Amino acid sequence: MFAYLLRRLFYTLPIALGVTLLSFLLVYIAPGDPLNAIAPADAPAEVVTALKAAYGLDKPLPVQYGLWLARAVRGDLGVSIASGRSVRTEVLSAVKNTLMLAAFAALLGMVSGVVLGAIAGNHIGGWADRLASGLSVLGVSVPHYWLGLVLTIVFSVWLDWLPAMGAGPGSSADGGNGWAWDWAHFRHLVLPGVTLCVIPMGIVTRTVRALVAETLQQEFVMALWARGLGRVAVFRHVAKNALPTILAVAGLQLGYLMGGSILVETVFAWPGTGFLLNTAIFQRDIPLLQGTILVLCMFFVALNLLVDVLQPLIDPRMRRA
Repeated sequence: MFAYLLRRLFYTLPIALGVTLLSFLLVYIAPGDPLNAIAPADAPAEVVTALKAAYGLDKPLPVQYGLWLARAVRGDLGVSIASGRSVRTEVLSAVKNTLMLAAFAALLGMVSGVVLGAIAGNHIGGWADRLASGLSVLGVSVPHYWLGLVLTIVFSVWLDWLPAMGAGPGSSADGGNGWAWDWAHFRHLVLPGVTLCVIPMGIVTRTVRALVAETLQQEFVMALWARGLGRVAVFRHVAKNALPTILAVAGLQLGYLMGGSILVETVFAWPGTGFLLNTAIFQRDIPLLQGTILVLCMFFVALNLLVDVLQPLIDPRMRRA
């Protein structure tokens, strides 16, 4: 197991290095000058030169990348051009909010997806299978932003049950007054969480349906039935064989929820990384963009490494392979 862990870690290191390079270079593809956020277009040349030197924008890209990577390894992601605050502080605050939202959405999506998929896999061709398959197709087809707007209209405007924006009473775009685990704050999490959960629900439903249906046709399951095991005992064996694949899909979906929530967070003004990215893009805030993208990508890499480590613990056959 230790050799397997070292091998997976060795494979992860070049991926992480490539992620840092892409995180640094991608923001330079977008048009515009980042200094426009702090200096007017008619600023004197000496002022522009001084600002470029202050933010390190006067150096060649390879040098900028080397200096940025050296600081990032130490945890220093620079200073936001637009706000003048530490990028690390802003990103960590946003990551906390996004992680909370993504975990809630992933929990809803995984639980509902596993239940629907298991029911559909046990009743292939029946009405339950058709209903679960229809819900899964609908989940992956409906646009996030459209569903968020519909839920806001229904539950916030018409029924006035849930708040339409923010992360709590009196919250603001930079995180508000902090999170507390009470109903006043949790009700702000419901609408964006439900909006985000529909895609993982649909993907997990289709995955579990196929795995359960395939596993039920294998010879060892027929042998279990022949030995007189009950439905619960047989399902336990089926779930154990399907769990590694479900775990891999769940890890990927949590990573996608962390990085793909920009539209949902913008619709609900949720102060997470998606909302922060949207703000940084419009302000052309390069340090904030680079820091946010880097943290999200590294979280995705670490999550995949964690899944790779957990899978052989559940199914030792994968370790031998």
